[in-house]
Amino acid sequence: MATALSTKPRTSSSRSKKRSAQTSMRFVRWFKEVGIDEVPLVGGKNASLGEMVRELGKLGVRVPDGFAVTAEGFHHFLQANGLGAPIREQLREMDPHNPDDLARRTRLIRSLILRAALPEDLEGEIVQAYRELSRQARVEDLMVAVRSSATAEDLPTASFAGQHESYLGIQGEAELLDAVKKCFASLYTARATRYRVDMGFPHEKVLLSVGVQRLVRSDLASSGVIFTLDTETGFDGVVMLEGVWGLGENIVQGKSTPDRFYVHKETLAKGYKPLLWKKLGAKELRLVYDTEHHKLRNNPVSPTDRNQWVLSNEEVLKLAHWAVLIEQHYSQKRGAPTPMDIEWAKDGITGELFIVQARPETVHSRKGATIKSYTLLEEGQVLVEGLAVGEKIATGPARVIRDPKAMNQIKPGDVLVTVTTNPDWEPIMKIASAIVTERGGRTSHAAIVARELGIPAVVGAAGATKALAKGGPVTVSCAQGEVGRVYEGTLKFTVDEFDPYQVGTTRTQIMMNVGNPEQAFRLALLPNDGVGLARMEFIFADWVGIHPLALLHPEKLSPRVQREVEVRTNGYPSGREYFIDRLSQGIAVLAAAFYPKPVILRMSDFKTNEYAKLLGGEAFEPGEENPMLGWRGASRYYHPDYKEGFLLEVEAVRRVRDEMGLTNLVVMIPFCRTVEEGQRVLDTMKEGGLERGRNGLEVYVMAEIPSNVILAEEFSQIFDGFSIGSNDLTQLVLGVDRDSTQVAALFDERNPAVKWACAELIRKAHKHGRKVGICGQAPSDYPEFAAFLVDAGIDSISLNPDSVVRTKQRIVETEQNHKGRKAKA
Repeated sequence: MATALSTKPRTSSSRSKKRSAQTSMRFVRWFKEVGIDEVPLVGGKNASLGEMVRELGKLGVRVPDGFAVTAEGFHHFLQANGLGAPIREQLREMDPHNPDDLARRTRLIRSLILRAALPEDLEGEIVQAYRELSRQARVEDLMVAVRSSATAEDLPTASFAGQHESYLGIQGEAELLDAVKKCFASLYTARATRYRVDMGFPHEKVLLSVGVQRLVRSDLASSGVIFTLDTETGFDGVVMLEGVWGLGENIVQGKSTPDRFYVHKETLAKGYKPLLWKKLGAKELRLVYDTEHHKLRNNPVSPTDRNQWVLSNEEVLKLAHWAVLIEQHYSQKRGAPTPMDIEWAKDGITGELFIVQARPETVHSRKGATIKSYTLLEEGQVLVEGLAVGEKIATGPARVIRDPKAMNQIKPGDVLVTVTTNPDWEPIMKIASAIVTERGGRTSHAAIVARELGIPAVVGAAGATKALAKGGPVTVSCAQGEVGRVYEGTLKFTVDEFDPYQVGTTRTQIMMNVGNPEQAFRLALLPNDGVGLARMEFIFADWVGIHPLALLHPEKLSPRVQREVEVRTNGYPSGREYFIDRLSQGIAVLAAAFYPKPVILRMSDFKTNEYAKLLGGEAFEPGEENPMLGWRGASRYYHPDYKEGFLLEVEAVRRVRDEMGLTNLVVMIPFCRTVEEGQRVLDTMKEGGLERGRNGLEVYVMAEIPSNVILAEEFSQIFDGFSIGSNDLTQLVLGVDRDSTQVAALFDERNPAVKWACAELIRKAHKHGRKVGICGQAPSDYPEFAAFLVDAGIDSISLNPDSVVRTKQRIVETEQNHKGRKAKA
């Protein structure tokens, strides 16, 4: 959305005052009088606002009131001034692919409109409605937002967002009338005209309505955007919300990196508080109204405010609830799922939250069922990093461009590198293979356009214009999670394409090993039956990064480490809360991505030397000669030297299950040597508020020690299931250290002794009604081992994501062959 402030003096039109008594409204409609069926009359933006005021206000969704100057009013204005013919002539003779000709002719059209006068009847109606809106607000000359709303705007197949002008902080009748004309003229900006050509919309079929809406003073508070899906993957189980201090235009323009929040839809609807993930943004600038000079001004944000969230948790949940209501309403209206792109604002005077716009999301809603998966095959020198947009990989020469006027410097296939973009950059962006910007977040202009174009983008990549100034070949990778990377040189990568609905079904559940929450939404789109192994230590290392006991006992740390811990935990009331909050977020993202399918979370299984590498860990970890067989897994959880740390893990899991409602989360205990040890762990968990069986909690045990197989029937009495850890089980059955070069060749999960152990475990567990899965590497590497497990009756196989599709196809064939053999027998 392009915005500006009017600069005309605040005077009233005497002619308008004479007309203010008129009561019949031919060219103005109040929002409550229109809905989404009136797009041809009031445009997509105003129709949506009217629909929400009229229908969703009953459900508590708060939308600022206002009115629309209709498309008929715009047509009446053109007709009264005889502008139709000269506009058509300029458009007919224009070469839309010649930037100079496009700019010259559209500038001429706009000047014709701006010099023309509003007809008296149209002007009178606008003034009359404005006075009524001011009266309702009990304010003389109410400050309003004046927004363009094209009749082809915010359709499910196209978005004209940012193409036409909007004006904020408009006050007084003269300013309002001037802003309406400026909106009319913005139908013919060069970018809007070119966009209609590119999208195949005939110029004469697109008219402009203007919305006049009570202004929310978000410049004194915060504002932002909401999507009812994850904008990167299209995963529709979450609401994604972003926000900055001041006016939200800084998000779209990529000038401020926003705070980001994810909320899980289904458990929110059940009354839980599933705020899954919060990511603090830099929020570098605050866009405000300069009332003295009557213009918009960007002010630097203080370090204190940059470290504060723009919304409270309760406010995030309220906005997410409204977003779900809006999505449900539009989906019912359209008769099909309709993900939404929404704008919100918080009034700094009243503290109230508002929805100020809503439109159908136009990128992922048009995607087909086929999924493309990109995999980088080589490593290279990382030149710059930022936020990944697009989940793709592209290569090409880096081309630093600082001004869209220099568009002739970029060639098709180049990687566009710049500070930030706006709609003027779109002709350049359309020929780039990838985009890299120094500023911006996931909903900045560069990110939005990159998704529409289907190319990867790395946004918020500080220093990119300097780091990539040489202009050599680079590889832009957005397929490695949240972080997007630009590598030096042209690296090899693969693209796999498949339809997840055509892979086939299996008796054996096909689950995945997932450790990185940042990839969870993408991986959830693969054909799967849940997560068979989520390694807590991966979340631990990346999302927490600090030893739990260092957070509980900072007095035992050196002054240097204490200072580093304080920096990382800034904004949290205690180290304890930091650990629980960060860990619960990482776990919750995984559980939500696959909900309601089971997600089996293995409690932390760091070895002592790995724990020691966490910040502050050296002060609490003993040195061991053989950490692989030492103080790890279950033996730590009840031990007085670590029990406090384990109870923090327990509290994080309890928060995810009980407060967020993600009861699909299953807990798994690793390296449990004896049945007695298993019971002590369960008792410790109960002490921390996690009790097996309560609220449907299931607790599994890893089967990775020969004792787990030998005593499988006894372990079945206290655990709900088993997961074979084939890596450790193979080492301990064969007595082989797989990291030893001299004996590594002996390490083979297909050894008869290992296969016997697996089959025996399955037999004993099934005897007692317990499920058995496998989460080791072997089924991903060896199709014949996966076939053996299927024949042995294993309940689930958990695979690395990159082998899910091909292994599932093989298991379909294996089960069919197995069924055929049984039929012959």
